[in-house]
Amino acid sequence: MLSVLMRTAGKFTTIRRAYYRVKQVGGLIRGQSDEGEILRRLVTESSAPKTFVEFGFHPIEFNCASLVSDHRGLLIDASERQTSDARALLPKSIRVERRFLDLQNLDLIRDAFPAIGVLSIDIDGNDYWFLEALIGLRPSVISIEYNASFLLQPITVPYDASFDRNAKHASGWYHGASLPALTKLARAHGYGLAAVSEGGMNAFFTRSGNLDPEDAWRPNVLRDAWSGTSATEQWQTVKDLLYVPV
Repeated sequence: MLSVLMRTAGKFTTIRRAYYRVKQVGGLIRGQSDEGEILRRLVTESSAPKTFVEFGFHPIEFNCASLVSDHRGLLIDASERQTSDARALLPKSIRVERRFLDLQNLDLIRDAFPAIGVLSIDIDGNDYWFLEALIGLRPSVISIEYNASFLLQPITVPYDASFDRNAKHASGWYHGASLPALTKLARAHGYGLAAVSEGGMNAFFTRSGNLDPEDAWRPNVLRDAWSGTSATEQWQTVKDLLYVPV
């Protein structure tokens, strides 16, 4: 029975990776929205080193996908399947590590490159706290998911080393930090808001960014569509949970 299961799993893996390669050949490995185009522009404007670190990724959908062809990169995720698929799919210039990150094991990132061009954080949990811990590395460009369900409240969820958004609340909307909270943290370290993705999921910070988060904020298009709710309705669902004002 075990050998049959292993052969079946192997077939699924082969089919899945073949599908991924078709997407790769078709130039369809990208971010959730226009993240790739934004990063390309900001990397050029910032004269950023050709390196990136991204944690929280899918093999055919991650923010730094547009940089793979001419950058060295480090991709980190806790999923065995996603990291093994990425190793099979991506060039050797992209290092892939399986790791569940917490504030005690970030040396993997600190030691990755002498200088980081792009730091991308998308983990649906402790995003704010990881940025706070890593912003001292002085990446040229920061890409980080913001939680549009928190509207313009300057808040983040409390740090929890084992954060799981689906365990925290059935909606899955309780995670990360708001756009104003992330902007305030970035400003304290010399960065400004430079862009927000069209899909209302990711914010981008550079040393020359000067956008107002209240003007730049967008709802999470995918979340609104699949849930049939608005960001205001989402906030009403999670507003009474525990938050850290920043």
